[in-house]
Amino acid sequence: MPALSSSLLEPVFVQFAELWPERPEFDPTHPLGCHRRHIPNRVVFEHVIAALVHGSGYEVIATAGCSDRTIRRRLHLWAAAGLGEQIHALALDAYDRMIGLDLADVSADGAITKAPCGGDRAGRSPVDRGKGSMKRSTGVDGYGIPLGIVSATANRHDAPLLRDTFEACSSQLRHCWPEQITAHLDRGYDSKRSRDLLNELGFNADIARKGMPAPIQAGKRWVVERTNAWMNDFGKIRRCTDHNAKIIDFYLYLAAAIVTIRQLIQRARTLYR
Repeated sequence: MPALSSSLLEPVFVQFAELWPERPEFDPTHPLGCHRRHIPNRVVFEHVIAALVHGSGYEVIATAGCSDRTIRRRLHLWAAAGLGEQIHALALDAYDRMIGLDLADVSADGAITKAPCGGDRAGRSPVDRGKGSMKRSTGVDGYGIPLGIVSATANRHDAPLLRDTFEACSSQLRHCWPEQITAHLDRGYDSKRSRDLLNELGFNADIARKGMPAPIQAGKRWVVERTNAWMNDFGKIRRCTDHNAKIIDFYLYLAAAIVTIRQLIQRARTLYR
């Protein structure tokens, strides 16, 4: 059984293949012309998707046609080239053209997941007895489509990551923000620092107050909680075992691209029958 349905895998890989063209099977510069055979990108990409979905180690998902070392080498190349961010930007552009991003209302929130193997994004979790964990701060539109993601250690507070989160959202969008934007945030952002930042960006602030009951359905910020749940469906994000920050960001943006394409397909069914 495939890790991802073909309706999701094919659109992602088509864009990936345009960004990272296939190399010849054998290196033409080799003096004997018979060096190590190049494993096709499609084969390695399917193994990476299996690692993302199931969260398995590379030794577990490796096969006779693609070793774990090949997966690691190709991952480092793809992450260093920023392919995850580029695929996500293309998915956002397609969604915006066919459905339309709701940028009048945006939300942001942090989510803590496990990082038991340490690494660049592992820190002591404040909610899990100090175990190694990772935090990601996600910015979404009014429907919950992920616009930008920032990864950090679990002991970082949400509010200092807000600027980086909105900057990541801006870098992924192909156009400018609209004139009127309302940022919906939970009580963790209820501070002068957050309000000054929103004023600087020109955003209206809708922030839950500390000390007052505010259920998750209040306002329009519940969509970011749903997006965090969508992202946590991927095993590699739910339990991060990679050390390199660029590889972690590659997986985060690849998962965000898959979430965006899935919502595009579901919402397009009623609009483009």
